[in-house]
Amino acid sequence: MDDYVIVPGPDNDSVLYEQDQHVSSAVWEGQERGALTCHEHTSTLHQWVLTEQQIELVKKAGFEHLRLIQPITLDRSLISALVERWRKETNTFHMTIGEMTVSLEDVAYLLGLPIDGKPVTGVTYTSCAEICIKYLGKSPDSMQTGGRVKLTWLRTTFSSCPKDASSEDVVFHTRAYLLYLVGSTIFSTADNQVPAMYLQLFGNFDEAGNYAWGAAALSFLYRALGNAAFKSQKSINGCLTMLQCWSYYHLNIGRPTLQQDPIDKCFPLVLRWKGTHKAPTPNLLSLRFYRHSFDSLNLNDVVWCPYKDMYIPENFKNQLILGRSKTMIICFDFAERHLPDRCLRQFGIPQTIPKQVLRWERKMRGTERGVNLSEKFKSEVSEWDKRRSCIVGGEVDGEKLGQSEYMNWYFRITRRVVGIPESQSVGAWKKIRSIASESTQGMDAGKLVEVITRIRDVTDQGLGVHFGSSENDVRKRKYDAENCEVIGPSKNIIDLTTDDRVDATEYRHPPGQDQLSDAVRCEGDQLSDNRVDATEYLHPPGQDPLSDVIRFCEGDHQGRD
Repeated sequence: MDDYVIVPGPDNDSVLYEQDQHVSSAVWEGQERGALTCHEHTSTLHQWVLTEQQIELVKKAGFEHLRLIQPITLDRSLISALVERWRKETNTFHMTIGEMTVSLEDVAYLLGLPIDGKPVTGVTYTSCAEICIKYLGKSPDSMQTGGRVKLTWLRTTFSSCPKDASSEDVVFHTRAYLLYLVGSTIFSTADNQVPAMYLQLFGNFDEAGNYAWGAAALSFLYRALGNAAFKSQKSINGCLTMLQCWSYYHLNIGRPTLQQDPIDKCFPLVLRWKGTHKAPTPNLLSLRFYRHSFDSLNLNDVVWCPYKDMYIPENFKNQLILGRSKTMIICFDFAERHLPDRCLRQFGIPQTIPKQVLRWERKMRGTERGVNLSEKFKSEVSEWDKRRSCIVGGEVDGEKLGQSEYMNWYFRITRRVVGIPESQSVGAWKKIRSIASESTQGMDAGKLVEVITRIRDVTDQGLGVHFGSSENDVRKRKYDAENCEVIGPSKNIIDLTTDDRVDATEYRHPPGQDQLSDAVRCEGDQLSDNRVDATEYLHPPGQDPLSDVIRFCEGDHQGRD
């Protein structure tokens, strides 16, 4: 194996046992999916006009602070790069410096939602008509399947409560607002709809305030991150404002500059990032920029405990201990593990080697009507009920070792890099240059095909198509040289314009395209106007057919020999 071929990990798959399905595997094999489509619907929240009476009811229900949330410009590339580091096996980001996560403590500070209380669960509904009439006084005219309500119907029907409305109508309008609020923020989906089943928890506003809405928001986000991390996915939902602001507080990558000094008692903390901000570099539009930044992340880029001197209301302070609760967090049929023992440094505690995560079944509620999910998820609810007796710390869970021992363990079980390292790619360019330096004057067709094949093999290695490790079989592409035909005494192998060349700093090829694949196309390939098929184009007399390959390598990688 060539010395520039790097194994991305994991060496031991006992933790990341779903690596083959993860997006990082696709990226390493050259299958770019681009930035994810982000589904969050906060842009129309300002169209709701609440009366003083409604605001008081919203406060009772526990959404006093969430209702203040304002839209921010979502950085799709940053969010996509974070997803590439998220692992559903541990519900953590696997960074180069260790694991990190969005914890219950983060939710309390960022969104101002209660993280303690009853689990957010109840009875399932397959039709929205019955529950809407009961809790809203009316239902949509058009039948909506799956017990879901369109956000547009809620907004157009209930966004303005008449001043002379009856007390019953005020309640109806407030419930509609709360359903819209959670459906556009913490429980946002791709189809601009929200399950009507949440309405049952808004039947009594005082009772609604006793639910752990923050834990439900985090469970929903965990599930969304896990789904988006599959290589086949193209979008993500959930509370992406919280995710992006979590990154701003914890990571010095892509963090914009605040245009004004933050207010001392600004709460919830996502409000610090509202409005326009000055981005540090235009490259922030690039997913590759973020991916490379995360691949080279170091401790100086991390703020483990960003909320040390931040303001938080008194009623939240006794809940913050749950940030270190190793428990199950629940949002109806979404039950996810909250594993702070893997991210102790976020609580100012030295990291130990955590215990193995027990695999758990992510249950689905199914299509049955009237299912009591608190019964179906009885074991998960039982774990949540014990949340205050499961607080982790440096001397409670895990093997007590120094940080170097922890990192040695971590590097064996993690995915070390997502993008193809520049050193690996540049090594390939250098070897191509060496091969291309061989004179091909007078070379017969068979020998020329052999040279072309060697270039393709090295290109694939440099682009990550060909890699291996001591524990895995080496993956290789097989090429059928018999399908390559050379017409005439010699052919021009490659003629790349500047548009086709690759900047050494942008070492990863575009989605679905090998950077040098056109240099070794087999017969029948359709090339763009800027490229020349080796089987059809004669090189000018006296010109070495591989001279353009040499020119390409020298032009784009000067000073790297």
